Amino acid sequence: HIGPHMSVAPGFENLQRLRVFSPAPHVLHVKLNRPDKLNAMDILCWQEVKSCFDIIRSHAEARAVLLSGAGRLFCAGLDLQAAMSIFGNDSAQDVPRRALKIRHFGKAWQDAFTSIEICGKAVIACMHGACLGAALEMVSACDIRFCTEDTTFQLAEVNLGLASDVGGLQRLPKIIGNQSLVRELALSGRKMLANEAFQHGLVSRSFQAKEAMMAEALSLAKTIASKSPVATLGIKEFLNYSRDHSVSDSLEYAITWNMGMLQGGDLAMATASMVQKSVPEYDNLPSAPSAGELKQSKL
Repeated sequence: HIGPHMSVAPGFENLQRLRVFSPAPHVLHVKLNRPDKLNAMDILCWQEVKSCFDIIRSHAEARAVLLSGAGRLFCAGLDLQAAMSIFGNDSAQDVPRRALKIRHFGKAWQDAFTSIEICGKAVIACMHGACLGAALEMVSACDIRFCTEDTTFQLAEVNLGLASDVGGLQRLPKIIGNQSLVRELALSGRKMLANEAFQHGLVSRSFQAKEAMMAEALSLAKTIASKSPVATLGIKEFLNYSRDHSVSDSLEYAITWNMGMLQGGDLAMATASMVQKSVPEYDNLPSAPSAGELKQSKL
């Protein structure tokens, strides 16, 4: 059950790099929880991001999610020591095998961030202090982004001699809508301050203090959670699909989706509630089957 409590939410007890709790009904708060390492993302962290948002995707009661970082900054990006243990030159293997190893981990890390985008719940990223490298790529997969006024953003991968490949260069141009700026940031590795991030649409709100940001983010999450989960899912599906397809294809997708969804009870309930000036209480979406359940169903 998802209700207002600050202990670890049921189903997420085994996570080590993330802490998940429920500050309000139908709202989850996912916190990067490695503050002694500035929440740098090691192999376990990437794995837990994927497993966490896979659970959220299948969770019937969750409708909105906050994503934040513990400690003095949101996330310092990739843990370089962990990266070198994977991508360091392994003379024991030939080039094809080393290449396939890199691809294996790279695809898994791409899938970790994509799991945020496709979880079907509204995800609000709340950044403070710094959002660097892989962290910026991660929040580009979120729906809404807030930050504090002291937050700096950086596509830092170029400083490490690589081109980022886990979503930043794919999603950020469509978020910011300014090819010149994205290329400037990616090619130079310079830092972008919060006011510039707000000016160019990377974040929709900026706050003086983290406490104020988290309070406003929770208020927004509660508002979203009070809406029809069928509508929330549809909005995410339409926006994600439209980003990657033509207007004509997106309109066709939307009407095909709504052929079924508009026949549900949420539309009638919302309409009646507006007339009666009451607060509608929508049913949860059905739980999505887990990977284990899907595998079992095929047997």
